[in-house]
Amino acid sequence: MVSKRPNMMQMARAPFLSSIISPLIAGTLLAIAINNSVNILGFLFVLIMGIGLHVATNVYNDIYDTLQGTDRINVHRNEFSGGSGILLDHPEMLPKMYNLARAGLIMALIATVALMFVVEKSLWIHLWSLYFMSAFFSKSYTAAPIKVAYRGFGEISVWFAFGPMAILVAAVSQNVGLHPIILTAMPATGISTLSILLLGQLIDLDADKATGKWGVAARLGTKATSYIFLLVQIILVIDIVVLSQVLNPRGWVILICLLPYILLLPQIWKIMNKNHADPKALQIAAKMNVQLHLLFSILFSLGIGIYLIVR
Repeated sequence: MVSKRPNMMQMARAPFLSSIISPLIAGTLLAIAINNSVNILGFLFVLIMGIGLHVATNVYNDIYDTLQGTDRINVHRNEFSGGSGILLDHPEMLPKMYNLARAGLIMALIATVALMFVVEKSLWIHLWSLYFMSAFFSKSYTAAPIKVAYRGFGEISVWFAFGPMAILVAAVSQNVGLHPIILTAMPATGISTLSILLLGQLIDLDADKATGKWGVAARLGTKATSYIFLLVQIILVIDIVVLSQVLNPRGWVILICLLPYILLLPQIWKIMNKNHADPKALQIAAKMNVQLHLLFSILFSLGIGIYLIVR
């Protein structure tokens, strides 16, 4: 619970911005590997675009999950799942939250316009399609009447936004389109973010069911969701191995991003397999999974950076 008036960074849930920064950096580095050149302005503009859209998404999710009751009745909320709780403690901040979300969308819009001046005209269709889809998901993920997350499509939209969409828009900022390397890299970062959502659903299950938020856990149960969590993590590992082969002859260096999986995933799975229906016990696994996500994100970009040097 938030005990004092939150600042803008808390309202934006800044620590979770790594979920968008990571694929933007990785996608940019892969595009540099393809083009053998770097567009500094393109990277700066796409970073502003991505952060603006993610801030809007975070804030809108907090707003509508509170207004629709999900966060209000969630007794298992923690720093890794269940929303920030800002509006529960400070309902008077609702107008500021709306303004911050709208400011994020406007910031992203301005950056998208700026990108038009640094990317090839043939890529404008990709650029604007990605902006409008991201802006749509940022509010409609939880807001009525669409409420994507409440209708069973939240997992797909999270994976798509933080994987394929983020990697592609970063590549576009460097004048690269649907290149085979970009296509191969698209799934991984989205899966990493999706894993946080899946584990969070196990913790938030009672509140989600009570308010009709039909994610995977609410539809299939806790045990099945725990196995889906493990499956998507295995798919991520496979995708990284395939990408390392596509980047031959020295693509093996990117495999350093899998080291956290060797160290943390068995521990996370042990907790989940034993306590998949125990929200309190799962909070430990959620913390470890966020650590896994952060370490993977850092090492994925670092591995691609090393590849650029040694290839």
